[in-house]
Amino acid sequence: MSRTEITELQGDQLADLHQEARRLMTICNACRYCEGYCGVFPAMMRQTAFSDRELDYLANLCHGCNGCYYACQYAPPHEFAVNVPQAFARLRADTYRRYTWPGFLSGLFQRNGTLVSVLMAGGIGLVLALIHLFQPPEVVMGEHAGNFYAVIPHNVMAWSFGGVFLYAVGVLLLGFLRFRRDTAPRAAETALSVAGATHDALTMKYMGGGGVRGRMDGCNYPAESFSQVRRWFHQMTFWGFLLCFAATSVGTIYHYLFGWQAPYGYTSLPVVLGTVGGIGLLIGPLGLISLKRVADPATQDGAQRGMDTGFLALLFLVSLTGLALLLWRDTGYMGTLLAIHLGTVLALFLTLPYGKFVHAVYRYAALLRNRREQRF
Repeated sequence: MSRTEITELQGDQLADLHQEARRLMTICNACRYCEGYCGVFPAMMRQTAFSDRELDYLANLCHGCNGCYYACQYAPPHEFAVNVPQAFARLRADTYRRYTWPGFLSGLFQRNGTLVSVLMAGGIGLVLALIHLFQPPEVVMGEHAGNFYAVIPHNVMAWSFGGVFLYAVGVLLLGFLRFRRDTAPRAAETALSVAGATHDALTMKYMGGGGVRGRMDGCNYPAESFSQVRRWFHQMTFWGFLLCFAATSVGTIYHYLFGWQAPYGYTSLPVVLGTVGGIGLLIGPLGLISLKRVADPATQDGAQRGMDTGFLALLFLVSLTGLALLLWRDTGYMGTLLAIHLGTVLALFLTLPYGKFVHAVYRYAALLRNRREQRF
């Protein structure tokens, strides 16, 4: 099949995704029974037409709580076959591919589970090889009182991993700007809209549910009954990631601003932040993976399972290897554990722009528009 034929096939598939989402929104807008279930339905009612770009916005505003599916009188096996969570999940995945950069890497989203495995193994192998290539065995296997830089110099670690991280952030930011340009053209954010969207993102408001009389009983996930467990596991994952990032940031400030060299004590701020965040990144991803295993397949996009699970598993392994490195940093295992941990971190950084992490970027852009239209 030629490149032109592949492009035409992808275009036809995208048209089908938008057409199905448009059909569902037309039915839902006429019915409006589920208007209190989440942020999507009030946002839907504010639209005068369901263009492709409006549908991309609504799909990324959806948090997959599934409340509308189980409440809908037109859900399968009804002939209307209204399944908003599944249709929006497929459309969201397509926005990730369309807005990433460079475009020829968009196919990585479809093969993300395999990509994570290959990069993780390759990253670990690369760091191990480089350590053994440039350091004698007595250094790699020696006891250095927790001083990682005795094995890998600080500048090497900072410039190499910092460069990869900045690349990932740049790609994510570009995707955010391109998505916002198309779904919210000529929009000017206000302090109130930014504050409101940030609040909604940090509290994961739309995972709290909605339903009749404004009840906030949680998502209908992994099955029909209401539960807050998905929201709790997401919070552990989200805040665990932020705390680990904060630990690295504080350590950077200590090093460059105050001249305080690692290793830091177990009660120091970087270590406490990293430990608490690491525990969150053990519990949260493991809980989300377990929920995905028992989730109702009728509301899911099965093609995304590898991407979802790969990202969560990688977060779990980054945390597990980091905590193991902290526990055994004063032993001869430190050099090997450091290589394994850095290999998983390298794989995480490389896959951030081409895996499930991007959903946070586009969802925040959708939350910004939603808050602005609510005029808060």
